[in-house]
Amino acid sequence: MALSNGKNYYEILGVTPDSDVSEIKAAYRKLARKYHPDVNDSAEAVAKFKAVTEAYETLSDNVKRNKYNTLYGFFKSYKSSQSGAQYKKSKEPKFEDRTINKTKKENSSSTEHKAEEKQPQAKKPEKEYKEESSKSGTSKSETSNQKTKSSKNIFSDIFDEFSKSAQKPKSDKKTPINGSDINTDISITIAESIKGSSRTVNVLHSYMCPRCRGRKFINGAKCSECDGTGEISEHKKITVKIPPNIKNGAKLRVANEGNPGLHGGKNGDLFLKISIIQDSLWKYDGADILCNVPILPFEAALGATIEIPAFDGTVKFKVPPRTHSGQKFRLAGQGLEKNGKKGDIIVTVTIEIPDSLRDDEIKLYEKLKKISSVDIREKFKHV
Repeated sequence: MALSNGKNYYEILGVTPDSDVSEIKAAYRKLARKYHPDVNDSAEAVAKFKAVTEAYETLSDNVKRNKYNTLYGFFKSYKSSQSGAQYKKSKEPKFEDRTINKTKKENSSSTEHKAEEKQPQAKKPEKEYKEESSKSGTSKSETSNQKTKSSKNIFSDIFDEFSKSAQKPKSDKKTPINGSDINTDISITIAESIKGSSRTVNVLHSYMCPRCRGRKFINGAKCSECDGTGEISEHKKITVKIPPNIKNGAKLRVANEGNPGLHGGKNGDLFLKISIIQDSLWKYDGADILCNVPILPFEAALGATIEIPAFDGTVKFKVPPRTHSGQKFRLAGQGLEKNGKKGDIIVTVTIEIPDSLRDDEIKLYEKLKKISSVDIREKFKHV
């Protein structure tokens, strides 16, 4: 591996120059699980996985790490780091042990034995050093092979984890995904809003394609299940009951009729926003129902009892004599229910002439014209 690229391997792994091999190994395992292509196949993750692998291969090897530290000026801070203090402590026995060996080797055996008791750990490095120096040149190669095997074992452990997770049943690996809610509008008449009704609603359900899991492509080819859209859509007819006395703008919730969940996730809900249609005959004002009722001229003049359609059948009310066009009448308690109280129906009467009149009706109007003595437009003459 070239050491001239200027990359800060310690920063890439999130460790410091004081970190030992076990800390570097732990940091690499954590990052490898996060950015491995089997888990995260984005371009950014692939680049980061390559970088952390390159950093680990250098810092986990003592020879490569020493060269890297020397080349880029990374030194261990013994004073500020606990690991550095331990590193310094571990180095001192080696120096003291070699000094004892060199200066006191010819002394009595009791003295040498006494040094071993004070520094029991120092003897082992010297023994290993002597054994390595006494062997042929192949010992260095064997040591290098052992380090390479150790590095390979870490890669093997990590890849084994990914292969084990890949061998698990798909149902264990996939996380349950709840379906999303569906919102739609529904229009009803004022009569339906008061009496209640039922409607059949055609709802479009959409959910993530179970084959490509929303990625649209499988092995570079367009998913045949969803035709490359990443989702499945289907229409479903649902019959909904509209309760009586529902208000304009209210929302009805139909449980579990939203988009379906995946891998055991819950279905979403269907929400219907109610819109009450206002026409020329019926309108509403809060809890009151407004309606226009036509009456004939003789009904307005003589008075009459008329029937109008209501939400519980029909309602009769009396039109008093000499009723004017545009006059209003209130029918208490016949409107919408709001906060436990019912509004009213407010009737506005309008005097209308039928489009077609019989001959005898025309003769009566002519007779009325002759005998009429009231000028209803007299006030305009003085303007």
